[in-house]
Amino acid sequence: MKISFIGGGNMAAALISGLAGKFTTAADIQVIDPNPDALEKLVQQFGVTTADAIDARVAQAEVIVLAVKPQHMRDVAVHLQPHLSAQLVLSIAAGIQASDLSRWLGGHPAIVRCMPNTPALIGQGITGMYALPGVSPEQRTAANGIMQAVGSTVWLDDEAQIDAVTAVSGSGPAYVFYFIEAMQQAAQELGLSAEQGQQLTLATFAGATQLAVQSVEPVAVLREQVTSKGGTTYAALSSMEASGIKDSIIGAVKAAADRGRELGQELGRD
Repeated sequence: MKISFIGGGNMAAALISGLAGKFTTAADIQVIDPNPDALEKLVQQFGVTTADAIDARVAQAEVIVLAVKPQHMRDVAVHLQPHLSAQLVLSIAAGIQASDLSRWLGGHPAIVRCMPNTPALIGQGITGMYALPGVSPEQRTAANGIMQAVGSTVWLDDEAQIDAVTAVSGSGPAYVFYFIEAMQQAAQELGLSAEQGQQLTLATFAGATQLAVQSVEPVAVLREQVTSKGGTTYAALSSMEASGIKDSIIGAVKAAADRGRELGQELGRD
């Protein structure tokens, strides 16, 4: 399968790492980016072919992955449209609605909108995906295979749900890092070294996450199993409840979803 990436940033590199030599050959992956340093790095790492601008060669691809910043998408679409026929187009740009992208591409029907997250950089990502009705079953399978190269996938029936995916998993790693920062700071304020606080916090997050993944019990039950009334965990959770931490987290995720909807409206406005 011939795949063209428009944009050669971190997420494109992560996908290429999962695809090259596994899903398709490196020689069949083209990367288009105006940054010569980014292209040279990808050539050295993976052996892909490159170009500094969209030209007729992109028409040879069966799949085109749009991995550019949302504010650049409309300009990219203008240059891409003349070279489109029946290719599958994957967009991993936040906020750009599939219907708007289709309109910018002259009504191109075969578009899948994807919302990956940064753990894709280590093959541990998760991607929310929505396909326009014009995507064939074969193209849907191809899209799924490409995004599974960097983790797992969740398909959505309603594109509006992409905003929830963006808020939960797309932005979610930042929430986790924020909590990790707070725990590391607390460790230091309690007298541990920065290195000890980091080691304890990261191991705790990694272990607790794997326990939640592997356990048949809901996370609420796992939490209760660690919490003895009157004990240290009970004191910590009681403090969090009194501070409204859970409500704040829920409110923050909803704020991210609201901003996702706003961005879609702003970016898609003519």
